[in-house]
Amino acid sequence: MTDVAASDFRHPRRYVRLDTILRLRWLAALGQLAAIFVVVQGLNFDLPIIPCVAIVGLSALLNLVLQIAFDPMQRLEPVYAAALLALNIAELAGLLYFTGGLQNPFSFLFLAPVLISATALPIRLTIALGILAVACASVLVFFHLPLPWEGEEPLELPPIYLFGVWLSIVLAIGVTSLYAFQVTEEARKLSDALAATELVLTREQHLTQLDGLAAAAAHELGTPLSTIFLIARELEKSVRDNGALAGDLKTLREQAQRCRDILAKITQLSSTGAPFDRMPLSTLIEEAVAPHRDFGIAIKVRIAVAGASEPVGIRNPAILYGVGNILENAVDFARGVVEVNAWWNADAVEIVISDDGPGIAPDVLKRIGEPYLSRRRGADDAQGERSGLGLGVFIARTLLERTGAKVSFTNRTFPDHGAVVQIAWPRDRFESTEIVSESAN
Repeated sequence: MTDVAASDFRHPRRYVRLDTILRLRWLAALGQLAAIFVVVQGLNFDLPIIPCVAIVGLSALLNLVLQIAFDPMQRLEPVYAAALLALNIAELAGLLYFTGGLQNPFSFLFLAPVLISATALPIRLTIALGILAVACASVLVFFHLPLPWEGEEPLELPPIYLFGVWLSIVLAIGVTSLYAFQVTEEARKLSDALAATELVLTREQHLTQLDGLAAAAAHELGTPLSTIFLIARELEKSVRDNGALAGDLKTLREQAQRCRDILAKITQLSSTGAPFDRMPLSTLIEEAVAPHRDFGIAIKVRIAVAGASEPVGIRNPAILYGVGNILENAVDFARGVVEVNAWWNADAVEIVISDDGPGIAPDVLKRIGEPYLSRRRGADDAQGERSGLGLGVFIARTLLERTGAKVSFTNRTFPDHGAVVQIAWPRDRFESTEIVSESAN
């Protein structure tokens, strides 16, 4: 069982629809016009209306041109989206120049374009926009028209206060944007990993359906092959004098018999389709172990009988893939031996997979099961060991937990070394007659 490559689901390039940017720009333009109207008409402040309205008007005109010339539903290349956000920063800087610079309480709106970039654009473009916003804020500390205010004397704030405003803008841009980027990146990783999980489950279900189809085909083909075999045998007896024809009929009979033997091997597995529908715990373990026996690692299987009858569960692709993937990781890390221990009672079913490898690093152990968590050593590593625990473990854990299992990862107690994975089900969930899925934690 192989992992789904992370690169199949992770897309480093991010695209934003033009319509999204235009909506934000229209919202900014309307907000700026509203602010100008309130300051002039509501507060009766003296404001340079013409340059301020001209800046907002040019912004609205650009929005109209973009909306008419391009399809709003198209996704912009990241650099073009960043250019529009940079234009927003420049427009805001122009408005603040005419309305008091950083003394204007709206100066904190420098944060908005950078925050949008942090959630939707590559990190390098977000850093560039952050530098542009900080540069504009820095220029406005020294160059700006007076803040509109009551009376003939303009409001003059102390330099230390302006420095505090500037520093708060810089910190807000840095900290908030970094936080938004981290949250968005984690959500994107989880979404991509869950998509990979669903794909793996679909593939495993498809293989199970093929097993059932093979059993059904074996039963259906048995009758016509028997008829072909009988007719060929009778024809062979009736044309013994014709050596060439008799030889062809003999070959036909032998090939028909061969087909019957092949189908008999399939139908003998179970007349009710049990290997394809339901399977005992020991059969499940053997099916998961079988592909990994020829890799130079000894796999020891121990099944402890606790008095109760052996649990028999439905052939669930999620369980087969999950147990198989964890077992594959154990074989990859093991130095010589992998142990698979299973036991059950009237209430629970448990499988414990352990190896004698280096174990799981403490920093990884705290986060194991997260998507795209990987620490693989290269071929030049001194010990030559692999240490990757990424998308495959996430998929395995998610699929197993959807079947009702509780999966835990630990290390063996010193002086022993190696990883231990415990998979436990309530017995009624393991023996359920339906493949029940529940949301992953």
